[in-house]
Amino acid sequence: MAAPYSISDLARELDITTRAIRFYEEQGMLSPERRGQERIYSGKDKVTLKLILRGKRIGFSLAECKELIELYDPVHGNRKQLETFMHKIAERRSQLQQQLLDIEQMQLELDTAEERCLSALAETDKKQGITA
Repeated sequence: MAAPYSISDLARELDITTRAIRFYEEQGMLSPERRGQERIYSGKDKVTLKLILRGKRIGFSLAECKELIELYDPVHGNRKQLETFMHKIAERRSQLQQQLLDIEQMQLELDTAEERCLSALAETDKKQGITA
């Protein structure tokens, strides 16, 4: 079993703030032991934090991360968790594909606006007798 971690140990090791760790604790995603005022985090807490951070990096909401973590069942296997994860990956991929299409459309609109501005500037310069 992994050695226990203090909040500062976890923050340093995972490169996050202690405030972020306390936030995840407030959300019910971590449950450290208490020794007086001191929080003692387990290896399981560290793994949970890593999963939260990975989920956030790929665009999952905190609720989605929590759902996936709660689906883990070491006794009966994690098939449901993996199937749910695959479904969420497909959804996220679809969202990203739509965002890419939206960005490409915006770029085309910017190109058109820029061309019109350049044309209008050239026309203005021509009317005023300005040469480049």
